[in-house]
Amino acid sequence: MSSKTIGDRLSELRRYRDVTQEQLAERSGVHVDTIRKLEQNVRQSARLGTLRKLARALDTELDRLLGQPTVTTELPDDDGGLIALRDAIQDISALPGVPSDDLDEALPSAESWMGQVRAATTLYWEGAYSELARCLPLLLRDGRAVARETTGSLVEQVWNQLALSYQLAASLATQSGHPDWAFEAVEKQLHAAQRASDPLMEGMGVSTLSWVLLRQGRWEEAQSIAERKADALEPSMRRGTSAQYAVYGNLLVAAATPAARRDQKDEADEYLNFAEAAAVRSGAVRVYGTAFSPVDVKTQIVNIAMAGSEPEVEKALEASKEVRHNLIKRPVHLAAHRLDVAQAQYQAGDSEAALDTLLEVEADQPEWIRYQMLARATVLEMREEERRRNSRLRGLAARLGVEPAL
Repeated sequence: MSSKTIGDRLSELRRYRDVTQEQLAERSGVHVDTIRKLEQNVRQSARLGTLRKLARALDTELDRLLGQPTVTTELPDDDGGLIALRDAIQDISALPGVPSDDLDEALPSAESWMGQVRAATTLYWEGAYSELARCLPLLLRDGRAVARETTGSLVEQVWNQLALSYQLAASLATQSGHPDWAFEAVEKQLHAAQRASDPLMEGMGVSTLSWVLLRQGRWEEAQSIAERKADALEPSMRRGTSAQYAVYGNLLVAAATPAARRDQKDEADEYLNFAEAAAVRSGAVRVYGTAFSPVDVKTQIVNIAMAGSEPEVEKALEASKEVRHNLIKRPVHLAAHRLDVAQAQYQAGDSEAALDTLLEVEADQPEWIRYQMLARATVLEMREEERRRNSRLRGLAARLGVEPAL
């Protein structure tokens, strides 16, 4: 595990950009004293909004400044892993003019392969990233071949599931710190959705793309594409199906998050109001590799309250009381919500409750939490403000890789 601090990485990036601390302060709007204390490791962290400003001013991604892990926790076997996933996404045989390598291998049946896609989707929402990284490269390679070979009534269904496979690839690549691969995976998801003649899968592709852009810091684009696609897919009030409302609602939620990051809280709240209305009409449904329900929207109210330069801590904590954990069907979604709650608890001055929540999340999702920027930033803040030695906090910090184990 690297022993570099945020200050070390900040100093390296600033020097590489050949800017002084004073110039960085002017570009970012962050006080030069804060930059100086970070680089001198007098301060170990700063508020997430401050770190975002510094990363943007240095023309880099926040993930890099925070030391986002880019590997899974377990070594893969010969056929899987993140590098194999990259190779499967960046399929050179699909490029024009490149001779294909015709492999004489037995393919699974279309039905068997689609069953594997369902199993992979479950792995993602359980936070089993290492296991997913092992099986997803082969799933993509087989899926492309199965799609080429399938005829008859299953054609569109197979292309739909291939689109979902690329959605999983984009999501895993984003979580593991490889947004460029994720962008390419979304492009292939959208192409497959078109082959499936499925506008709702296209909608989910745009929702995934919005999230990738969000992680890249491209907030305005993330908001714009999600809003425009939601407008294009807005279902009829009387004739809309549950699936239509679910995809429409997911797009509205996707637009709300970057709006809140941009401090457009009124716009974000409006998106969520419409998303909540869509959730009431859809009910609790699982479609297109995701889930949508009223409780899913309620968790986003907490998330939106904590976003932006001025988090609304009391609003977040009050809204969290409305969230019934037993109704959240995706384990990592519950973990993400509880992570938002932990940040709110900490900013409300209740460090012990925040630490309890973080440790509970870690116990439930030990692999997933290592990839979460919010967890890393919150723990760093807590370490910065630590008044007395707290072995529980220091142990968590070491396991998340934000300070070396002693």
